[in-house]
Amino acid sequence: MTIFPEKWITRIESILDRIDTRLAPTSATINWEAYPTVAYRWCGGREAIRPIRYPTQIALHDLYFVEYQRNLLEQNTRQFIQKKPANNVLLTGARGTGKSSLVRACLNRFAPDGLRLIEVDKNNLRDIFDISELIAGREERFILYCDDLSFDEGDSSYKSLKSALDGSVSAQPENMLIYATSNRRHLLPERLSDNTGYQQGADGEIHPGEAVEEKISFSDRFGLWLSFYPFTQEEYLTIAAHWLRTLGCPEDLVTTSSTRREALQWALHRGSRSGRTAWQFARDLAGRTLSNADPA
Repeated sequence: MTIFPEKWITRIESILDRIDTRLAPTSATINWEAYPTVAYRWCGGREAIRPIRYPTQIALHDLYFVEYQRNLLEQNTRQFIQKKPANNVLLTGARGTGKSSLVRACLNRFAPDGLRLIEVDKNNLRDIFDISELIAGREERFILYCDDLSFDEGDSSYKSLKSALDGSVSAQPENMLIYATSNRRHLLPERLSDNTGYQQGADGEIHPGEAVEEKISFSDRFGLWLSFYPFTQEEYLTIAAHWLRTLGCPEDLVTTSSTRREALQWALHRGSRSGRTAWQFARDLAGRTLSNADPA
């Protein structure tokens, strides 16, 4: 009996799952009234869409030191809600600086006006035209949201997204925008060998090679780029203090030097002064503080 290596078995199972997803019929209609929520997750296959029953509750005013990015995204989303021209958006930059939170906060801000969000994993981007057909013509306004978007070498799933952004014969539905977040601006992997494709003309003009053009043109198809940057020490401490107050910690605890010192040590151990790190520190300290204050 032939025994296959475990990595082969895992790979075969992955391929079979993809085949099953592609062959399974996608529902032509969905009873939206059966999903009393504002956020959904696209799964593809037989269970094409699932409701996210408890979307993240975060407000725009909870996001500090990203006012420029917040104002641009909020304005773009408002234009979309008002059925005015608006752009697909790519949010890129340092991890934990509020890219995903900003998208979720915009959903919470405009959900009463009919905004809805469908989260799509990059592995399901091949279904993007199925999703488009499903929501086209509805009164709601939909954001197709892909978090932490990037593609490995040889991954061709980006081509469906690239076509949907700008390049397909089928137009993007009027009631749909694509918002994506990524830790890198160029979503496709870059290699040093790509630079060998550059050519210099007789007059000194530089002509990029096809590989570089492919990588750059993909990001270019997003009409609005928003870049996020690491926080300074004081910015990080301000964010930590905000979340401590939000979680119910007393002011005399929030402003003490020992809390600031503990927050900095937490960031040092994590190797990051990000908004996410500040939130995690605040949850830890608030949990310990409120637990000790509970007489039970």
